[in-house]
Amino acid sequence: MSDVTDEKGVSLGQRMIPWPRSISPEAVAALKANAEMPSLPMPPASDKDAWRQAIAHVDGVMADHYAAVPDPAIAVETGMLAGVMVHRALPSGRSEGDRRLYLEIHGGGLVFGGGTFCRAGAAREARLHGVETLAVDYRMPPDHPFPAALDDCLAVYAHEVEARGAHNIVVGGGSAGGNLSAALMLRARDEGLPLPAGLLLLSPEVDLTESGDTFATLLGLDPVLKGPLQESIALYADGHPLDHPYLSPLFGDLAGFPPTLLQSGTRDLFLSNTVRMHRALREAGVEAELHVFEAMPHGRFFAGPEDEALERELARFVAGCWKS
Repeated sequence: MSDVTDEKGVSLGQRMIPWPRSISPEAVAALKANAEMPSLPMPPASDKDAWRQAIAHVDGVMADHYAAVPDPAIAVETGMLAGVMVHRALPSGRSEGDRRLYLEIHGGGLVFGGGTFCRAGAAREARLHGVETLAVDYRMPPDHPFPAALDDCLAVYAHEVEARGAHNIVVGGGSAGGNLSAALMLRARDEGLPLPAGLLLLSPEVDLTESGDTFATLLGLDPVLKGPLQESIALYADGHPLDHPYLSPLFGDLAGFPPTLLQSGTRDLFLSNTVRMHRALREAGVEAELHVFEAMPHGRFFAGPEDEALERELARFVAGCWKS
């Protein structure tokens, strides 16, 4: 039974949430394994030395877990482009005249995920979509807070628009990468740049105020994001208002956005971010499709048929962006 109060909400007392029976055994195993992982370190935003240590530790873990297995069919080069570190992945068999580009903006809570993890993302997306992929290894706090990351994404995007045309580009990112991908659309439009052929927002961190319903209802159920990200958000925002559209694109004018695919899961702490962004895009007249996967936590399972189904949807959507 629940006790409803007028002021605070709904009290559910002591509840045991069982492992879901509605997903694959591989996905259940992934949920259990992630539940055993420690929470992300969240030092006070004011303690930059502690953050440097935390970032070094988490980046090492991410590199170990998500580093790409070498694939002779994918060549990855690292270098500077428009003053920004990037990782360019080229799939074998790609025709010389193919101008298509997938622009990958990595996740990691706006503070983690540079270097090896970012480079692995370039290889992963090139393999999935079969096109040249450019992963932006953008600057991050504590030394480079907002707007450094967005500046870097804009510089790379502007360079590629001039080089190959916006109609040949699809932009995508997950989590913090979803934040920057959506913010990039607003910033590019404000700078007078044409927008790309398509946009992927995968469990996007589009509301840094963390005002969505699932920040309460799914707290403790997402085995990946085990709690709010207030300290990393404060470190990134560096005193700027969290509801500014370049920080929280959910609150921006979304009219004119390209066709967009959004993805989340029913155990994803950012589910509210995703469904609210989808609704906001639809209300702005944008062609947008939403895919919510059963019991999926933040970032996917990284195992099982559910992830394979997600990748099929992503590949279909991206291929369709260049056919329209």
